[in-house]
Formats: sequence, structure tokens, C-alpha cells
Amino acid sequence: MKNIRLGNSDLHVSNLSLGCMRMANLNESQASDVINHSLELGINFFDHADIYGGGKSEEIFANAIEMNPAIREKMFLQTKTGIRKGFFDFSKEHIVGSVEQSLKRLKTDYVDVLLLHRPDTLVEPEEVAEAFNELEQSGKVRYFGVSNHNPLQIELLKKYVEQDLIINQLQFSMMHTGMIDAGLQVNTKHENSLNRDGSVLDYSRLNDMTIQAWSPFQYGFFEGVFVDNDKFPELNEKLQEIADKYQVTKSAIAIAWVLRHPAKIQPVLGTMNIERLTQIAKASDIVLTREEWYELYRSAGNELP
Repeated sequence: MKNIRLGNSDLHVSNLSLGCMRMANLNESQASDVINHSLELGINFFDHADIYGGGKSEEIFANAIEMNPAIREKMFLQTKTGIRKGFFDFSKEHIVGSVEQSLKRLKTDYVDVLLLHRPDTLVEPEEVAEAFNELEQSGKVRYFGVSNHNPLQIELLKKYVEQDLIINQLQFSMMHTGMIDAGLQVNTKHENSLNRDGSVLDYSRLNDMTIQAWSPFQYGFFEGVFVDNDKFPELNEKLQEIADKYQVTKSAIAIAWVLRHPAKIQPVLGTMNIERLTQIAKASDIVLTREEWYELYRSAGNELP
């Protein structure tokens, strides 16, 4: 399993992350199998959020492995905060309180990374700064980042917070390519030339922010997976062709496509199926050719100028 450095931090972690959103659907024995198998594969970065399963995912995670200092030092834990029922909340009170509850559920004294989950248009960045300072000084959070933020929203936060923002978690897959489309369609009238996210990919590379790709197998907004989906015959034919070459599954190639980008994007894998996880993990060592990468991009219905 290859490792990457998260932003400018001293965190060197697996280039694949296990997303724990669906862990609330498992019992503790099943969760234990998934977590321990992930570690055996070399996946040592685990992504949580306070809202996953209403907090149950974090709780099951810790109980499943009987969290203790010896186990804790083998892994990197990330959680997210800011989404509440019907609204977003970046107030100091909510950020600090949410982290304290996550730590209690995870049975640990600290998380390695805290992300602000979705932009809060009522954000008062001075409050975020106060929350980050308190959490850092108390040792409860080592590093900070954001999720689903555009560059100017990040710049607003950076004007006030003292800590580096090392991560931006964004939806990205070969069927959700907005962050690269506009860059490829510069100076054209193609519909994909519209810059919807403020050049977040280039911004992240310029500012040494690691992009984490959520839903790397999804099309649309949780509409379903594109692998083995009859709606996308051309894409699946090309996936199978390249998968046969590398002797892996189509899902592994879909992840290898994300990993091939020089931005060193870290995919967040949401599967709780051990066999599927084993097959996908093989993507870590696959380096697609430039030709293969663009063939997959085009087969997903994307056009080049």
C-alpha cells in the first residue's frame, strides 16, 4: 500500500482511506472484521463524521476493535462536523461540542484531522478560529481541513484561523468530473467550460491541500454506482478492458483512475464488504498510462476540445 503526505502535515498515511459512513449498519463483529482487514491491507486512515449513523458509526468502530492506545497508534482517525438536522452550524459551541462527543464515541483522546463538513453561509470565521485554537491547544485535534468548500470559502477561513487547512474532501469520480472539466475546456463554448467550483483542483495543488475523493464509484448525487451499471455500457466495456490488462476488477481501475492524477488525491472507500475491499485495494499500486486515463475519461461521456 502506497503512502501519501496529507498537505504540509507530518501525517504520512495510506493513499486509500476507509469511509465509515455505513459502519452503523454492521454489528460489532462485522465491523471488527472490516477494520482489521483494512489494517492488514495497509489502509490505516479512517474517515468518520458526527452525523454518520447519528454517531453510531463512530461508536461501533471503537467498540468493535476494543479501542486502546496500542490499537490507536496503528491508525489515523478523521471526523467531520457542521451538519445538523435542517441546517449547518460552524459556531464555536457546536464545533467544540461535536468533537468532544466524537472523541467519547471513538474512545480516544484525539483525532488526527477534523474537517468542516459543508459550508455554513452564516459562518463567523472568528468563532471557527477560536474553536480550532481550543481544540488544538487541548490536544484533541492535531490537524484541520474542510469538505465541499470552494477556494474563496477556504480563503475566508484562512484569514482568521492560525492552523493550516490540509484537506478538502470533494466528490470526484470518472462520472463526477466537474473539478477537471472546466480546466480541459478553457477558451471554448462547451457546457463544461463553466467553472462551477472556483478552480478548486488547481487551488488545492497550489496551496498543498490534499483532496479526498468521496463517492468515487457514484454518478450524480448518490444516484447509484456506475460500475456494472447498464446505463453506462461504453464506460464499463473500457473498464473491463483495462481491468483485464492489469488483472484486477473494474472497481480497482475506477480507483486507479483517481489515483493517477498528479494532485495525489486520496479516495475514500465506502465499502463494508471485505472481498470487495481486498480487490479495490489493489488499485494502490496501479499506475494507469496517460492514454488509459483519457480513454476512461472519454468513455464516461466526457468530451475533449
